[in-house]
Amino acid sequence: MNETTQRSFTPTVAIALGVTVLFWASAFVAIRASLAAYTPEDMAAFRFLIASATLVGIAFWKGIRKPELRDIPGFLAMGFLSVPMYHVLLNHGELTVTAGSASFIINTTPIFTALLATIFLKEHLGMRGWIGIGVSIIGALLLMLGEGGALQLEMGAILILIAAVGNSVYFVLLRPYLRRYSPLECATYAIWSGVLFLLPWSPRLPDAIMAAPVETTAAVVYLGVFPGAIAYITWGITLSAFPASRAATFLYTIPVFVILIGWVWLGELPALLSIAGGIVALAGVVIVNTRRK
Repeated sequence: MNETTQRSFTPTVAIALGVTVLFWASAFVAIRASLAAYTPEDMAAFRFLIASATLVGIAFWKGIRKPELRDIPGFLAMGFLSVPMYHVLLNHGELTVTAGSASFIINTTPIFTALLATIFLKEHLGMRGWIGIGVSIIGALLLMLGEGGALQLEMGAILILIAAVGNSVYFVLLRPYLRRYSPLECATYAIWSGVLFLLPWSPRLPDAIMAAPVETTAAVVYLGVFPGAIAYITWGITLSAFPASRAATFLYTIPVFVILIGWVWLGELPALLSIAGGIVALAGVVIVNTRRK
């Protein structure tokens, strides 16, 4: 492992990365449960109102600075990309796309992030980095096939692909802001900004909550607090320690954790092909993050 990676991978960053991956992996299960009783828009609005309220409490406890006037348009753009664009489109896509296919499509995010970071942030991933991304793509495809996924180019898949592109743009926009703001401040202002775009659906929420089963509403609350508020902060910590092109490759580990969560919580034994795919995906991440300058 090179010197830069050793400096970046402090215990705090390692914990933040682990928390992000674990919470975002669990979100796939919770989203599927939530869509049984909530529309994609209502679920996104409810989830991020919960996330916003959580961040109000954390911000009051830790204290945050006001954003500079020149940075407000950037936070609004990040809020739009990371909340309504990503989550509403992902929610709609998961209504018709299998979990295996959805996770494979979302795993295009590191590719788009690396391309955008190379163009706009002048990051240099290098041949070894691109090889690592290619290896992880093969691993993600094996994971999908092992879980019985079948990738079909239909509207749900297209919506998830657009969501992945939007999330990649968010990662690239966020990176420079982390030089001037803390991860907590970036997460807070991005999510608060994103909620503004979802307010048109908020008047429907009381009726939706009353009609939904308690366990489904609890899943949305979980999504708001943990994969929402907490994971956005911990992802900011991770992204502040690594170039965007490298940080995004860690997201290839998410399907591995999705399978582990299904194994522990639901007793679903992963197929051998899924295990092989997880090992290959992790090998790609290692290749990217142990490259030499």
